Amino acid sequence: MMRILLFLATNVAVMVVAGIVMSLLGVGSILKTNGVDLDLQNLLIICAVFGFTGSIISLLMSKTMAKFSTGTKIIDSPRTAHEKWLLDTVAELSHEAGIKMPEVGIFPAQEANAFATGWNKNDALVAVSEGLLSRFRSEEVRAVLGHEIGHVANGDMVTLTLIQGVVNTFVMFFARIIGHTVDRAMNSNNENSSGYGIAYFVVTMIMEIVFGILASIIVAWFSRKREFRADEAGARLANKDAMISALQRLKQEQEFPSQMPDQLTAFGIRSGSKLGLMALLASHPPLEERIRALREH
Repeated sequence: MMRILLFLATNVAVMVVAGIVMSLLGVGSILKTNGVDLDLQNLLIICAVFGFTGSIISLLMSKTMAKFSTGTKIIDSPRTAHEKWLLDTVAELSHEAGIKMPEVGIFPAQEANAFATGWNKNDALVAVSEGLLSRFRSEEVRAVLGHEIGHVANGDMVTLTLIQGVVNTFVMFFARIIGHTVDRAMNSNNENSSGYGIAYFVVTMIMEIVFGILASIIVAWFSRKREFRADEAGARLANKDAMISALQRLKQEQEFPSQMPDQLTAFGIRSGSKLGLMALLASHPPLEERIRALREH
C-alpha cells in the first residue's frame, strides 16, 4: 500500500510541478495558432519539462522511497557491536572519499545486496541487506560499502537522473513528431482539419514504446560503465582483493532472487544478465566481467 501511495504521490507531484513550470514559461499547445502545424519549440519545451520533472522528483524522493520500498531501518544509535562497526566503517570510508557521512541502514532481505541513493553526495543513504551482513566476512562487507560510497562520491545518482531526463525528453519529442506526421498524412485531403485524430495517439504510443526501449539501452549502458567505476572505488577505499572476493561470493549466491525494487537496482551490487536484449537492458555488467576488470586494473 505504501508503495502505491508513493507512486501516486510522485505522479501527482510531476503533474503539478510540470503544470506550474509550463504556466510560468507561457507554453501552451504543441500546435501553432492555425491548429494544424506543429510548434517544435513548444513541443521541445513541454517534453523537456515532463522528461526532467519526473526524473528530478524521483531523485529528490529517492531516500524516502528507498526506505519504504525496502523496509530499511536507519541506524541512529547503534544497539549492537555489529551496528557500531557498520557506522564506524561507513564514516571512515566516507571521510576517505571526501563526502559527508551518509545515513546508514539495514534492510530485511536474505539476498546479499546493498544500495546507495540520495539527491546529492552529501545527503545520501547507504544500506546493506541482513543476508550480506550475516554471510560475508567483514573485509568483504567493507569492500561492498566502499563500492556504494563510490557511487555516492562519483555522483552517480545525479548523473543517471540527468541522463534519464535527456532520454525521456527525446523519447517524447520524436514520438510526437512521428505521430503528428502520420496523422497529417492520413488527413492530407482535409487541409482545414485541426487537432488530432486517433492515428496521432496510437502512433505516438507505439513510438514511445519503441524509443523507450532504445532509451533504456542507452541508460543501462551508462549505468554499467559507472558500475565498473564503483568497483574501482571499492577496491581503492577498502581493498582490491576484498572487493574481488565479495564479487566472487555474490557470484556463488546467484540462486537467491533479487528483492531490490526496480528503481534501486542501478545502485545495488548484484550481477547483470548476459543474454541478448536482457544484457543490453541490464544496469549491471556480469560479475565475471567485473572481477576480470579489477584483476586487470
